[in-house]
This record gives sequence, structure tokens and C-alpha cells, in this order.
Amino acid sequence: MLKSVRYAVLAGALSLSFCGQAAPAGDLPLMPWPQKVELSAQAGYLTLDNEVSIAIRGDDLEGAVERWRQRIALQTGWELKPQSGSHRPPTITVTIAQRLDPQPRLDSDESYHLSITAEGVKLNAATRFGALRGMETLLQLIRPGAERVAIPWIEIEDRPRFPWRGLLIDSARHFMPVSTILRQLDGMAAAKLNVFHWHLTDDQGWRFASTHYPKLQQLASDGQFYTQAQMREVVRYATERGIRVVPEFDVPGHASAIAVAYPELMSAPGPYAMEREWGVLKPVLDPTKEETYRFIDTLVGELADIFPDSYLHIGGDEVDDTQWRNNPDIQNFMRQHQLADSHALHTWFNQRLETILAKHQRRMVGWDEIFHPSLPKRSLIQSWQGQDALGSIARAGYQGILSTGFYLDQPHATAYHYRNEVLPQGLNDIDKPRKGDRAQSWSFTMPRLKGSAVEGSFTLIADAENRTWRGFIDFKGKSRRAVRDITWPGDGQVSFSVDTWMGETRPVLTLRENVLSGYFLVGNTRYPASGKRLEDIPEGRAPVVPEQEQMANILGGEAALWAENVIAPVMDIKLWPRAFSVAERLWSARDVNDVDNMYRRLAQTDAWSTISVGLQQHDQSQRQMMRLAGTADILPLQILAQALEPAQYYTRNHLKFQAGNYHQFEPLNRLADALGPESMTTRQVQGWVDALIANPRDKESAQALRRLFIRWQDNYQDLLPLLEGSYQLRAIKPVAEDVAHLAALGLKMIERIEKRERISAAERALWQSQLDEAARVRDELVIAAVYPLEKLLRAGVELNQ
Repeated sequence: MLKSVRYAVLAGALSLSFCGQAAPAGDLPLMPWPQKVELSAQAGYLTLDNEVSIAIRGDDLEGAVERWRQRIALQTGWELKPQSGSHRPPTITVTIAQRLDPQPRLDSDESYHLSITAEGVKLNAATRFGALRGMETLLQLIRPGAERVAIPWIEIEDRPRFPWRGLLIDSARHFMPVSTILRQLDGMAAAKLNVFHWHLTDDQGWRFASTHYPKLQQLASDGQFYTQAQMREVVRYATERGIRVVPEFDVPGHASAIAVAYPELMSAPGPYAMEREWGVLKPVLDPTKEETYRFIDTLVGELADIFPDSYLHIGGDEVDDTQWRNNPDIQNFMRQHQLADSHALHTWFNQRLETILAKHQRRMVGWDEIFHPSLPKRSLIQSWQGQDALGSIARAGYQGILSTGFYLDQPHATAYHYRNEVLPQGLNDIDKPRKGDRAQSWSFTMPRLKGSAVEGSFTLIADAENRTWRGFIDFKGKSRRAVRDITWPGDGQVSFSVDTWMGETRPVLTLRENVLSGYFLVGNTRYPASGKRLEDIPEGRAPVVPEQEQMANILGGEAALWAENVIAPVMDIKLWPRAFSVAERLWSARDVNDVDNMYRRLAQTDAWSTISVGLQQHDQSQRQMMRLAGTADILPLQILAQALEPAQYYTRNHLKFQAGNYHQFEPLNRLADALGPESMTTRQVQGWVDALIANPRDKESAQALRRLFIRWQDNYQDLLPLLEGSYQLRAIKPVAEDVAHLAALGLKMIERIEKRERISAAERALWQSQLDEAARVRDELVIAAVYPLEKLLRAGVELNQ
């Protein structure tokens, strides 16, 4: 008998015997979570040994058996016996119903059925692609337990929610060696991602070898480019793993590298030098020259010969039209062709491109800026501008994919990406006042370190009994968003959370005498805010939500890893295991959204992907710390890192810009570069703090906090020689001092809460000022532990009130 598990009960009491242990069903180490999981009511398991064997029927998966056996050996630590020497039936039988061309397509069937019983493992799939996905699920289940290696008796029916589940890697701004790319393909396959979007050209470098235009790689790559043989190897490697490769050749903007090699194609005369600065730059192709289209036609032909996928990405984003506006010949061309503005000229250019791509049997993919009603419906739009833009694309009958909210080059908490629903959502009338409601609206301005200030307003609404709050926020130029987790304790300070294009955003504001002050916490970084009370609820823009049938135009999404702050030695730190959360959002059912459960499974996936797949997030972090410390004894630095995070959102980029270091040769060698995007230890601290606040007699949580704070406090003396011995680490000495001081402060707070001794107003003011000082960004780092300590402080103040 089998017991069906819906996701809603994953965190509940249902359990099974797994690897000889009792474990909650939600703790099955699967990510992405399958569509349907059925557990055997008998709670049995299949024991494995080093005679494990695999048989594939119905198709030839070109070396897959050996790859899978090697991974099982890595996961178990066994030396597997040769398959040919075994007379037992196969441990794992993979049956594929239909033999297909190995080249994956958008409509490839990736469904599979996995059955594990006392008789063995049966993996059935319609195609090779489903078999590849199903085997990753099986491999996630094979882990040593307390007594043996065993897999639970289980039935899994699975298929992806979206057909386009991609990862963009930028090899243009910083070159990424082929070995680095191949390792990320292994990670993608493990996460069931199926589109590798390869960003090969940009202002700072041309990265693919052209036979017909060799000056591109000779003059505009600093000698760092991929040969055609290397690109074919990447395609072959990806194909074996069921991954499509979509190359991006960015035109007409982001064209500074083209300008260096072929200035005659540009909209302003040269000569041009290699561009080293980051940002939106002026060189742009001349769309009025036929030679421009011959150039593109030839390069598209070369790419089509190397990359067999039916889609080719032409970029099309961030076109600075200065050169177009200042060129008399281009302006005359626009008048002759009745092109009203630069957007119309850009669309003219894209229409010519679409014809060239069709000639080579390719379909156009481009960023939001190519969207125009006259663009052929064959085109696919990739949105970096958000769900509203994606909703407009789908409404207009175009297919689209989402990248907003999935930018992994920005350090963000994994939960932020995990909450990022691809399909546009409405407000469900939360912004409509009801009888008896009381509403307050406030304007705000939040200056940023680079670019214009963020402006807008928010409205908080209390029901007639003043028991519940709801609210929404209107950012200037964007649609209205619902807010969550509103706290307004009555002391004039209000806080709430909302996910924005900047990341998770939590205003912490004081509202007094119609004046707003405080800060917006963007990720983990504070940005000051000011504003005033408004007399009325402002008009807002409703989210763009397509009709249900139009939602089918949304094919999925892509995580993006832009490389301004990424080099090969730290790439895995930026991507993994966080990309598994994006993969789950794109693969799993929409109601798979329990954040705590996700984090439990992510921790298991982190270890599994390191051992089985060979991802290097932990190795890279340790290497960077060893380089900084000058010794292999980096334990003190690792303990310090438990309290720290890199400054989130684009704060680090903007700080580099302010310092004049926003360029290709800025070293990415700080401690911030060695850290993952969030501290999992600090997340644990948040959980212990919440438990202690809920129950001051929770000795287990109190003791866990006490042990950790003592470790942080004592660590400073061990850390000091490392800080003094490295000019790079010396910059964070004040940060290390603050961590030790905060640990001591945390111990005082725990004692007060356990004894139920209220913290006085004077103590609160002093301790809050210490927390505020420690919250500053220093050397691109933030002490993330500040925020659970703020919770403890407030709880201590509120005791016996």
C-alpha cells in the first residue's frame, strides 16, 4: 500500500523508514520537489551494496551508465564491482519508451515514473530526457544512513511545470574557462535546468572565434575566447545531459568590442579602445548600413553551424541612442522610412534581424527592449523588467520568460528567489477599503548609492476592530504590490516586508507628527528614507495580469549570473546551492512554497551536489579564505564568517562605482567574495531567537544561542593574528571587534529574557545605538547577526509591559 504525499503536509508528522532512520516526509532530500510522491505504508527500504548495477532499455544514453555509477561510488564511498561480473538482475532498470534525436528541444517530454520496491528500482520515461531527470531524483535519494545505504520504497510521478528552465552565464565581462562551464552544466543537470543561455559578447569582450571576422577575437578579447572546437564540446556535453545551449550575440548595443575590431560598422566614427568600465555605454551598430546586416548574417551562420538549438539570443537591451541621434545620415534615414523615434529604428533593425535568423532556421530571443507590436510573433521575449512587462508580453500574444527576481549575481537570501512566482499575480482587492477600515498613506524617498532615488508611497489599513493590518506599496513607475508581515507596536515605529526588483525590502520607519524617518532594509543593507503623511490614498497602477489562456505564453524563466562581480574562482559560490531554489520554482508545482521546508532540503542538496556533482562552492570559499589568511588554519575566519554576509542587492557594485573602481580590473579578492549570499548560521540564530521569544523557558534554544555567542566572543583572540598579518583582512578588524561585542550583548539579552527581567529605556537606547553602528556596511560586508539581536532587544523591552 502506498501513501500519497501532497506538499501541504510535507512539514507534518508523516514519516517513513529512510536509510534505517525515521524521517519526516518533507525531509526527503529531493530538490526540485516532484509533482507527486507516494510513500509505502510498510515503510520499507531497498538496501544497496557495491554490486549496484544499471541497465538502460529503449535508447542509448552515450556513457550515462558509467557516469551514474561513478556518482554512486562518490556518494557511498564504495569501489563498485564491474557490472559484467554480476549475475544478479539489474539493481536499477531504466526503460525509455521512444528513441529520439539526442538534441533537446523546447517541447521535449521530460516526464518520468520512478518506482522503488524490494525488487529494485524501475525508472520509466517516455524519452531520454525524462530518464535523465528521473535519474537525478534517484541519485538524490542514495545517501548513507545511520546503519546502511538504503532507498525508501516510493513511487514518484514527475514532470516539469515550465518547459524553459534556464541559467544565463556571462562569459563576456569576465572570461570563464571551459572547465568552469562544464561543471556548471553538471550542476544544471542535477537541478533539472534545461537551457544554458551563454552570454558570449558584450562591451568588455568578444568571446567566440569567428572564421570570417577574425579581428573580433584578435583585437577585442584580450586573447580570452572560445574556439569553435571548444564551443562544440560544450554543446556536446550539454546535449548528453539533456540541456539546450542558446548563445547570445548582443546587438545593436553593448557593442564596444565590435567597435574595436570593426569601427566602420558603428554609428559614430572611431577609433575605439577596449572598454574596461561597467555600465550602459554609447557604441551602437549603424542600422542603416547594409554591411551591418551582412556582418550579422555571417555571424549568425557561424553560430547556427555550432549551436543546433532553434533559438538564438540577440540581446537588444540597454541601447543608448546618443550616436543615432547625433548622426545626420541616420536621422535622414529615419525620416525617409517614417521612423518616429529611436525605438522605431530599433524595431526596424530587429525586423531585419528576424529575417536573417529565419533564413538560418533560428527563432529570435531578446530582452524586454525588443518588444514591439510589429515584431513577428515567433520572437521570444526575456524579461528583466518584471512580471508587469511579462504580463504585457503574454497579453500581446508573444511568448516570454522571466529573469527578474532570479538574478544570482546579486547576493540575496534564497527565500527571495524562492518566493518569486513566475506568473503575474493580482492584488485580490487588498487595496480596496472596506466599511470601517482606517487607512494611512505615506510618501517616501530612498536615495541610492548609484542612480536616482527610489520614490513612492505606501498605505497601511487597519480593520474596524484594529486587529489585523493589510497594506500595499506604490513604487514610482511600477505597479502596486501587496506588503506582508506588518508590525506596528504603537511606539510610532512601523515595519513591513515586500519583495521588489531590489530584493526583499523591509522599511523600518518612525511615523510621528506627519513626518516619516528611518530606513529601508534592502536585503541586509540599510538605506535612509524620508517622507510625509498624505491626505488621501494615492492612485496606483494595477498589476498586469493576463487572461488564463494567455498565461500559456509564459514558458518559464532563467536565473542570470552577470559577471561584473564574478570570476571563475568564485562562480560556484554565487550559483550553488541557491540555483536549486530557482530550479524548484520552475519545475515544481506552484503550491510547493514552504520556505522553512525548502531550506531544510537545500542544506541536504548543498552537501549532495558537492559530493555527487562536484560543485565547488565550499572548496572555492575555503581557497579564498586560505589566500586571505596565508595559512590553511582558517577556522577563526570561518567562525567570523558565520555572522557575516556580503552587502546585498547591488550595494557592492554601487560602492565600487562611488570609489572609482567599477571596472574590469577591480580585484574580487575581499572576504565578501569568499562568502555565500546569506549566512545559514545567522538564519539558525533567527530560528532560535523566535523560539526563545515565543517561550522564554525554551532552554534548548537559549543554550544553542549561548554556545554560539560564546564561540563568537572567544574567537576574536584566535582571529587577531590573521587580521594583523594580512593587509586585506586588516580592513575588517573593526567588523570582527563588533561581532565579539555583539556576542557579549547577545549573552546579556538571553539572561534578561530567561529571568524575565525587563530591559530599561536607557539600556535599550544604548544597545540599539550599538546595533545601529554595527549594521553599517564595511569593506562590502554586513554583520547579519545584528537583526536577530534586534529582535531579542525588542522582546526584552516588551517583557511585562
